[in-house]
Amino acid sequence: MDKPNVIEYSVFGRYALFTDPLSKTGGEKCSYQIPTYQALKGITESIYWKPTITWIIDECRIMNLIQTESKGIRPIKYRGGNDLSYYTYLRDVEYRVKAHFEWNENRADLKHDRNENKHYDIARRMVERGGRRDIFLGARECQGYVEPCSLSEGEGAYDNMNLSFGIMVHGITYPDEAVREEEKGKMTIRLWNAQMTGGVIHFPRPEECEIRHILRDAPQKQFVMDLNFKGLKEFEGGDLFGMAKDIG
Repeated sequence: MDKPNVIEYSVFGRYALFTDPLSKTGGEKCSYQIPTYQALKGITESIYWKPTITWIIDECRIMNLIQTESKGIRPIKYRGGNDLSYYTYLRDVEYRVKAHFEWNENRADLKHDRNENKHYDIARRMVERGGRRDIFLGARECQGYVEPCSLSEGEGAYDNMNLSFGIMVHGITYPDEAVREEEKGKMTIRLWNAQMTGGVIHFPRPEECEIRHILRDAPQKQFVMDLNFKGLKEFEGGDLFGMAKDIG
């Protein structure tokens, strides 16, 4: 499928925390300097998502200067105690994102829902309304806000600069997203050598990342009619609350 179904938007907020996994082991999180592919995909899915489609992040433009701020946080300890940790957040962030959707080939049962114009029109309207669900910039405490905006609009802080951010996490390939045959039924972590050219990060597609590691077996969930889900047609004129009770 070609890419006429592109959306562009601006996402911004006071703080962001795209956690570097290396900083998690000590209990004091530190953010990457730029958002990961997976974080931007999660933001896009919060704007609009259906199991029929999968979002591909094409580009991200860094608009504001990369600044950090440390905060004292009291993490929840379920066994009691009152520790203090320091989390390092990105401060005053804004990103311009360009993404497009493709069909989820692992959900052949949803072929009847592959109406490109329908999904594109809904996605575009959801961008205008700020998303269907709450937007978070990497962590629950970092509230984000979405507005429709062209990727090239405005002046960015790094428009005339090229930077390298080294090896960082690209994202996680879940079993229902696996394209490579050897990763079917697996959960895989992807890494890449992050580069910014003229203030824009051009993300490789998930299957193009060469640094990959299979974490564990994770079979794809199978959806079986009347076993673990039911369609609306079976409940036409019926009780939707009864439907939820029957399924759950």
